[in-house]
Amino acid sequence: MPRNIPLGNGNMLVAFDKDYRLREFFFPYVGEENHTNGNKFMMGVWIEEDFHWIDSSWIDSMKYIEDTLVTQVILKKEQLDLELLINDCVDFHENVYMKKITVTNLSQRERLIKIFFTQDFSILGNEIGDTAVYRPENKTLLHYKSNRYFLINIFGKEGPGIANFAIGSKGKNNLEGTFKDAEDGKLGGNPIEQGSVDSVVGSEITLSPVSSGSFYYYICAGKCWGDVNTLNSVVIEKTPQEIIRRTANYWKLWVSKEPLPLDKLPEMISSIYRKSLLILRTQLDNGGGILAANDSDVMQYNRDTYSYIWPRDGALVAHSLDLAGYGVLSSNFYKFCEGVICEDGFLFHKYTPSGNVGSSWHPWVIDGKKQLPIQEDETALVLWALWEHFKKYRDIEFIKPLYKRLIKNCAYFLCSYRDRVTKLPRESYDLWEERLGVHAFTVASVYGGMIAAANFAKAFGEIDVSEHYRNSAQDIKESFEKYMYIGEENRFARMSRFENGKLVYLDKTVDASLYSIFAFGMYSAKDEKVAGTMESIMKKLWCNTEVGGIARYEDDPYYRISNETTGNPWFITTLWMALYYIETGDQGKALELLQWVASRSLESGVLSEQVNPYTNAPLSVSPLTWSHATYVHAVLKYLEKFYNCNIFNELR
Repeated sequence: MPRNIPLGNGNMLVAFDKDYRLREFFFPYVGEENHTNGNKFMMGVWIEEDFHWIDSSWIDSMKYIEDTLVTQVILKKEQLDLELLINDCVDFHENVYMKKITVTNLSQRERLIKIFFTQDFSILGNEIGDTAVYRPENKTLLHYKSNRYFLINIFGKEGPGIANFAIGSKGKNNLEGTFKDAEDGKLGGNPIEQGSVDSVVGSEITLSPVSSGSFYYYICAGKCWGDVNTLNSVVIEKTPQEIIRRTANYWKLWVSKEPLPLDKLPEMISSIYRKSLLILRTQLDNGGGILAANDSDVMQYNRDTYSYIWPRDGALVAHSLDLAGYGVLSSNFYKFCEGVICEDGFLFHKYTPSGNVGSSWHPWVIDGKKQLPIQEDETALVLWALWEHFKKYRDIEFIKPLYKRLIKNCAYFLCSYRDRVTKLPRESYDLWEERLGVHAFTVASVYGGMIAAANFAKAFGEIDVSEHYRNSAQDIKESFEKYMYIGEENRFARMSRFENGKLVYLDKTVDASLYSIFAFGMYSAKDEKVAGTMESIMKKLWCNTEVGGIARYEDDPYYRISNETTGNPWFITTLWMALYYIETGDQGKALELLQWVASRSLESGVLSEQVNPYTNAPLSVSPLTWSHATYVHAVLKYLEKFYNCNIFNELR
């Protein structure tokens, strides 16, 4: 199920599903320690002896206030003559999640309306040893375990404090959960429970005919009681309304900091561009980690999540941030990579935001032979993106401490991790993490990374080292053309395998990732071999349904909906084709694909990984950080190519 609206500040991330239920609550790292474990935090409404849980049947609109990370959610039940307008945010500075609820009584009679909120924490990702307790000294409710504390409060017309609450057990002795206590409109008031626990708090409001009233609900996150108690005092002193106001103003300033000619674009495209930047920011940890996605529903597919830092995804996202003028954020990522790079000069499969190696399915040994469990493109693309960063910002003081440990260390690995006979990179896993071999995407990435290292070495005055890197890159390009070009089809193969320096297998499957042969500088986009390759992608991978879009590769099985299509359309693959059309000067086709992507976003602007080829419904994780970054990249390149917006100069 997609996460229609994410909110965050780099330390905290919360996200809602399509039924407007809070499903993700990360703290103190974005992407690490999900304190809901995918559980549902729900809202309920009691009115005139009737109770309703909020679900998709209530939702009239679910989006952000324009150019902010503050929601504007409209919930309606016409048969109840009731409307709720809700504004959610995570404060841009403090670790506070805030919700404003404006209730409108549309009937011609006075009415008492009760609103309930459930808290279904699984602190530190599990339900063992949690405690929920009512704190009478400030009339708040507290969930805690170890050094993770979550304070819940309500701020109404009478001021702060919770008057109605219930705390209980869940998932044992056939207990569904304390949320059931709300359904009669009354809460039991049990003050404490331990183990597997949940809680409910409520607020009531009496409204005259055809009138409105507001109150606030919020959660403070910290590492001890003192932290959350202090945050509660900050909210009360500043007032909840000020928290929302200042957060909206901050994001309006943040997203508009660079003077881009977005008015040259159709409004839908420019709007999704700004939304993409904001949604991207919610997926970035302040420690430098760029998370692939934070959608716990994907656990149903493989019992793991996308809440990791893949260096490849991170490098491409950082590059988009650089193009958009957010060099501080990209710098944080490069410093993160410098901190986790191994002594041998390569980056592992993926990492946690705290800098530990993440889970993996890549083995260290295959058929009794040692094998590095890596995707080599992940190491190479960090170098490539870092050089693109330096070209724009010329931040020598930033690059200097990275030069030896990150740049030269990685470059040495890329140069040495090659077959002595073919001179191509040795086998590693592909970007789709499905097969071992010598991949076109990896070759192109390594070429781009080595050219970047050569440029850095030249800039630092190491001319001989620079020439060594450059010559190695040229050897790789020549070998790639020798072994992996399919002359009779005028295109490149996606993968090869060798034994003792001899080609034993050539995988001719058409794969959208072949766009890489021009994306990282190995070939010009106008090269006839690139043109042949990209034409084969458009011919073989465009989905033959009304939805359209480009699949990953022929007969892609991942979340596949139907054997009648070659696979599901992905946003990144469709945008790669847009980037090709931009590079070759085909404005009409490029614009058409940008519009294809923008028109398939959710109302909030969220882009998933894939869409259903028949219904446009989002598939797999949502939002996918890579999707938004590639959209930002494509829009900026479009402006640069067709409207003389020189990104590298105008944004400096």
